[in-house]
Amino acid sequence: MDRALEQFVAVAEAGSLMAAAEKLRLSQPALSYNLKRLEQSLGVELFHRSSRGVQLTNYGETLYNSAVVIGRLHSNALMTIARQKAELEEGISIGTGYSTWILILRDYVIEHFKAHPNAPINLSIGNMMRCMDQLLAGDISLFIGHRIDQLKEGIAVDFIPIGYATDGYFVRRGHPLLGTARGLDEVRTYPTTMAYPVDASQKRLVSAGELYDANRLGHAFTSNSLEACLEFVHATDAVLIHSTVLAGYFAEQGLEQIEIRVGEDTKKAVMGIHVLPERRAHPKVQACIRAILERAERLKLFPLYDG
Repeated sequence: MDRALEQFVAVAEAGSLMAAAEKLRLSQPALSYNLKRLEQSLGVELFHRSSRGVQLTNYGETLYNSAVVIGRLHSNALMTIARQKAELEEGISIGTGYSTWILILRDYVIEHFKAHPNAPINLSIGNMMRCMDQLLAGDISLFIGHRIDQLKEGIAVDFIPIGYATDGYFVRRGHPLLGTARGLDEVRTYPTTMAYPVDASQKRLVSAGELYDANRLGHAFTSNSLEACLEFVHATDAVLIHSTVLAGYFAEQGLEQIEIRVGEDTKKAVMGIHVLPERRAHPKVQACIRAILERAERLKLFPLYDG
């Protein structure tokens, strides 16, 4: 808002030049001079002056009411601009699986919010093909997940490896498979459950879409909610198939990991960060990538990727 109007409002609300000058940290003669100039520019008197202070004239009342609205609009505009600037410069939109949300992104997102409270944060938790769909659509800046090797030709996405993730098998306490090492064939005699199966519409992104049918078929229960899978496992003899990096978290939820015999071929996947080449150089995206890599390395979440 114009400085002359700010000073006028301060005098009107304080009821005296002395009090307003003190609040504005301005000398009283300077404030009086500025008010006189404002009155001269308008061609009217804004205050009745007396030894007891100042009171608004009818003209002053009109200007004051309008100045308050102008001040509010000005303040709102500045806040909106700051929010838009924060969205552009500090807002983040990330995709992730449940494991990397719990182990990597949760603390990062909270720290980012505390540092940039006006910057919006969008988090998409889902299977990797859903995140890939959102990445290509521009809904997210990057996502963490396993490498997708069958992407259709022409889909250009950079992949920054972090390390290996190995499938683990988790069951409720007291389950018959606990207590001794088991073979995978024996584990598979029990019903299985898995979170985040691929949606049929997302198979269009891969050149061998039929390979992803295995993520849904053959399981007794699949869901886009890990919590729903945990509830299913607690209530049945089903085996949850999920990355071993969440073994500690599952233990807190009352699940135990089945010991697999040495030599059994457990499934591995390369974990990393997917990002569009044209967005990788953006400072905000680079900062996010660095934070993810540093946290994963510090926590030693994944065995090192060797190429």
